[in-house]
Amino acid sequence: MPEHTLVAAAVDDLASGFGGTLLQPGADGYDEARKVWNGLFDRSPALIAQCAGTTDVVAAVNFARENDLLVSVRGGGHSAVGYATCDAGIVIDLSPMKTIEVDPDAKTARADAGLTWGEFDAATQEHGLAVTGGRFSTTGIAGLTLGSGSGWLERKCGLTIDNLLSADIVTAAGEQLKASEDENSDLFWGIRGGGGNFGVVTSFTYRLHEVGPLVYGGLMASLPERAGDILRFMRDYMADAPEDLGGAVAFVSAPPEPFVPAEMHFKPIVGIVICWTGDHEEGERVVAPIREVAQPVMDMVQPMPYTALQSMLDAGGPKGINGYMKAEFLEEMSDQAIDVLVERGLNRAGPMAQIIVEPMGGAIGRMGEDDTALGRRDVPWCYHALAMWMEPDQEAADAHMAWARGLADDIRPHTTTGVYLNFTSDQGEERVRLTYGPEKYDRLVALKDRYDPDNLFRLNQNIPPSGRERRFD
Repeated sequence: MPEHTLVAAAVDDLASGFGGTLLQPGADGYDEARKVWNGLFDRSPALIAQCAGTTDVVAAVNFARENDLLVSVRGGGHSAVGYATCDAGIVIDLSPMKTIEVDPDAKTARADAGLTWGEFDAATQEHGLAVTGGRFSTTGIAGLTLGSGSGWLERKCGLTIDNLLSADIVTAAGEQLKASEDENSDLFWGIRGGGGNFGVVTSFTYRLHEVGPLVYGGLMASLPERAGDILRFMRDYMADAPEDLGGAVAFVSAPPEPFVPAEMHFKPIVGIVICWTGDHEEGERVVAPIREVAQPVMDMVQPMPYTALQSMLDAGGPKGINGYMKAEFLEEMSDQAIDVLVERGLNRAGPMAQIIVEPMGGAIGRMGEDDTALGRRDVPWCYHALAMWMEPDQEAADAHMAWARGLADDIRPHTTTGVYLNFTSDQGEERVRLTYGPEKYDRLVALKDRYDPDNLFRLNQNIPPSGRERRFD
């Protein structure tokens, strides 16, 4: 990447009215501030603008535009492809912006874009309220809301974007807008699935649901030989399961914890994650057939805090881990697809690699296909191949990437287009086009032409403006 040298006078001018912190290479805190979740991306921005509020965001956007800087926007920094950082550009870092206001009577929350889901859930659970959030509590609310909105509550509450009431956004021109059904409704449609293409969202207002503070959930683990039977059973059982039942089947390694038999430590297991949001006794009855098929050797499904369920997977994906991801939708969980998942799931590249097989349906399908930019509300299943490893060598990287790509190749005949782009490391303009489909894509391009005609915000699942190629500089 070409080096971009910022003129000191320009930075000083920005700093004169900046309420947050500006960090350049060599400054105290710079090296820590430039790190993101995915350790594959070790980049050195010319400037990190840690914003204290919307005024700072406006100033940073104007500065980037006027100095022709590549822009990264960071909330939680969990982007699978490292979009939250860049070389020689500016990182507009929203992580200091963490105000949240919960209205328990109206069942709404207005939340700044720097919050993680763990911080958001802690505030809303004080009132026994929640909205669908990320499966890692360290994930930022902003990126997940704009680009996917999937989580354990999606079958009960819908996707995160289905519960978005409004958003405050700073456009490429530095203009502050509110987007909702009644105000800038075209932009509101686009940001619900169109990612960060149209500006920097500084705050979100969500509709909340009565969930918790205790849910009936957790993890049960079975021996590898149960994998095929479990997936075939779950395929049939989830087709008519109550919407209160969310979860996943996971191919993971047994953790070296005291509650796990010593002979199973680091060995392949089949985990079943349960999130039941209804009456706990009814939850036991609903989960009983799953237990019978799973024959778990470890069963931690019980009444537990919703916040504990939300952070249950955190240890499996710590900040700094190397990650490469694949994901696709399955219109049908065929026996052939199950065979692929089992074979790849039990022969992973390393102990931290995972396959998550996620049942969808339920409330997801209550929104119309064209109500938001995010579509494919008809698919019943999604798989996620999370190739994660800590080793710094290229051999480990090659092995893990090959494993994820091999799975994607093997299962491709059984998948369909349209997976949420947050979940995959392979983007590219053609992949983006296929995900949205021609009509939605054209509508998104028209929004891009209106709100970001020069593609200032291009480090994302990018939708280039008319007549422009995607720029990676």
